Amino acid sequence: MPESFPILISVAAEDAGKRLDQLLATRLEDVSRARVQEMIAEGLVLVNNAAAKASLKLRGGERVSVLGEAQRTPLKAIAEEIPLDIVYEDDDLAVINKPAGMMVHAGAGATDDARNRGTLVNALLHHLGSLSQVGGPLRPGIVHRLDKETSGLIVVAKRDEAHRKLSAQFAAREVKKKYVTLVHGWVKKDSGTLAQSISRDRVRRTRMTTRLEGGRTAVTHYRVVQRLDTKFGKFTMLDVKIETGRTHQIRVHVAAMGHPVVGDTMYGAPRQARGQSAAISLQRNFLHAAELEFRHPRTGETIALKSELPEELREFLRKAQGE
Repeated sequence: MPESFPILISVAAEDAGKRLDQLLATRLEDVSRARVQEMIAEGLVLVNNAAAKASLKLRGGERVSVLGEAQRTPLKAIAEEIPLDIVYEDDDLAVINKPAGMMVHAGAGATDDARNRGTLVNALLHHLGSLSQVGGPLRPGIVHRLDKETSGLIVVAKRDEAHRKLSAQFAAREVKKKYVTLVHGWVKKDSGTLAQSISRDRVRRTRMTTRLEGGRTAVTHYRVVQRLDTKFGKFTMLDVKIETGRTHQIRVHVAAMGHPVVGDTMYGAPRQARGQSAAISLQRNFLHAAELEFRHPRTGETIALKSELPEELREFLRKAQGE
């Protein structure tokens, strides 16, 4: 959000019928709808110089004034006793096999409620005791991220120096990461590179898109492992390596190719894969961070780790193939 206030917005005729909070969430850069609602509740948004509700239906022609950002109590991550699959650990770092359904850390817009509970960071604080503070109080130890519904390997730093050196490896694209994904349809080429830039969707702020100009560079390499022809439709198993680590990068790139990740309804996958007399579904994305390789930040030794597909993904494959 810009630092200078007030922000003045003229409501266009084509915005007639929209809710006030909906309009502001699309007009204010990097501000979620929940955050907008907080600002409105604190009286920081005026419509024609009068206080308004988030649910106000706009008619077009109004002048909206945003007076400032909502104030909130600073949060920090809290330790929680949550099971963790730690595949590697030493005094400098740890590598975790994260399950799908677990957020890596609470978002900056979280309040002291369920969104600040059950995260990987909270579990790490309980199991490891101390983490690097480079990432701040909500993201201690976090060097890189995996989406909530993506499983697999993630490295975390215990010490600040380790954090900085690992971050430098990621920035220099020296860390090797391989993902396994199952996508809808048969991918035509046996291998390829996807290099569309990625931006935040201007309408649906939780989504990313390749359809806008001026996005951030993103490079994804894929290789076909297997093409499946099942009674529930055609699927392709891919090995994927990424040079960059943009938000939702693999999911956005394969969806733009016309082959969304199985289970990823945000980017166009159906809720169920249907056959003539039955259907199967997956309550997560079929995307798994299977391999991770980096240099140890203190010793320089190569650390190379692998993670097998979790049971729920193997079960989906068995069902799809009629086993």
